[in-house]
Amino acid sequence: MPRPRSLTPHQLATAALTVIDRDGLPGLSMRAVATELGIATMSLYRYVPDRQALERQVVDLVLGTVHTAPPPGEPWQRQLAQLLDRVRAAVAAHPGVVPLTVSHRHTSAAVQLWSEAVLRVLTAAGFTPRRRALALRALLAYLTGALQNEHLAPLSGEATTALADLPPEAYPLLSRTATEAARVPAAEEFHAGLDLLLAGLSAAPR
Repeated sequence: MPRPRSLTPHQLATAALTVIDRDGLPGLSMRAVATELGIATMSLYRYVPDRQALERQVVDLVLGTVHTAPPPGEPWQRQLAQLLDRVRAAVAAHPGVVPLTVSHRHTSAAVQLWSEAVLRVLTAAGFTPRRRALALRALLAYLTGALQNEHLAPLSGEATTALADLPPEAYPLLSRTATEAARVPAAEEFHAGLDLLLAGLSAAPR
């Protein structure tokens, strides 16, 4: 009988990402990935113990393309903005992985390397260890929240329309703000929110 072919982590992650891109995250299963690879489902367990491990490989595949060297000679705020923007660009090509970037943000090797790059920028900017921890936490919270907003609940979506349609006599500010919000491009929303966060980090003691 022919010897079973060996599969690399990259091949496994690529197959899983193909399933997500085609069928969405609900379509991801060990069986679906095995079918994509042309192997039996039980054979897949030779390489990964469960779906969780497969999900981490997908996150590492997508975010492993993110360049983590900050632009030299730029202010630290600009360096951080570039690091966050690169993650946004990488995820934009595969929006189905957005929930995985949240659930595996502490275990993904790619996220850990990105976090190390952020901490280097903060350290060079004079942040103390405690302030670095708080700043990294805030930046991660903003990034994961912004990705979810952009791809799962965009300002141009039904929720914003529903708010804009509220009776203005009862909700004059909310309805008017929602009407304006629906016109805001996703990139402007992301960068404007990030500017506010970076302004806060700049003003706070380091």
